[in-house]
Amino acid sequence: MVIHSSQEPRAPSDTERQPMVSVRGVSRIHGSDTQRVLALERIDLEVAEGELVCLVGASGCGKSTLLHMIAGLDQPTSGELAVRGGQVAMLFQDAALFPWLSVAENVAFPLKTHHVKRAARKQRVAELLELVRLTPFADHRPHQLSGGMRQRCALARALAQEAKILLMDEPFGALDAQTRCRMQAHLLEIWRKIDITIVFITHDLDEAIFLADRILVLSAHPGEVRELIEVPVPRPRSAAQLISPAFLATKARLEELIHQSKSDHDEEAESYEMVARLTEVADNVE
Repeated sequence: MVIHSSQEPRAPSDTERQPMVSVRGVSRIHGSDTQRVLALERIDLEVAEGELVCLVGASGCGKSTLLHMIAGLDQPTSGELAVRGGQVAMLFQDAALFPWLSVAENVAFPLKTHHVKRAARKQRVAELLELVRLTPFADHRPHQLSGGMRQRCALARALAQEAKILLMDEPFGALDAQTRCRMQAHLLEIWRKIDITIVFITHDLDEAIFLADRILVLSAHPGEVRELIEVPVPRPRSAAQLISPAFLATKARLEELIHQSKSDHDEEAESYEMVARLTEVADNVE
């Protein structure tokens, strides 16, 4: 059962933040009765208001499936998933901008579709372009922008929806290392300035530690909660912290969990193949 509530969360006290995303015992099975694939099994997670949580794990562990369910694009097979705060925005690796529209027009698009009046739309677009540092490029077309600038434009367009929850599926994965680092810093700057909760998928462990308050590690096939890690690196984060003892210890723990998960999956696959071969041999003998 998925609940997308329009109820606004009450302001949290110093000791309490309201959960914006609540996942309880959620499992997801793909396929038909004759060919069923268990993608996620008994996932439990709460994401608090204003929190930044990263999801990591081997390819195929169900990270995107979980994100799609939070977005309301997919449904759990069992368990409960509740989302508070109204609008949810999603950002992918591909910026998916409209090539025939300018930067400002791309950002304004969701406002226009929601019939926001022209003056209010213009003001909101100006604020968002300033937030993502694209004001000088308002009249440019997407093909005139760098990869990082296109992602900043896509981010501004997502934020234009007045979303309380931002879901990000490897948004910086296609960028070069230097641009990726700048985008991480931009995201943290924006996150500090506005009232938004972020769930972020990445394969880059450095990125996860640099960005997140907590990191959810999923095992592979099916995706199960391996561990939920509180990131001990203090904020505000900086590049100098990439070699700090807390950062390196957290990365070592993540690598251990992910490699262990891969090993377990490989052992299961080998056992399955051995059983299949033995079954074939027995059939031939008979």
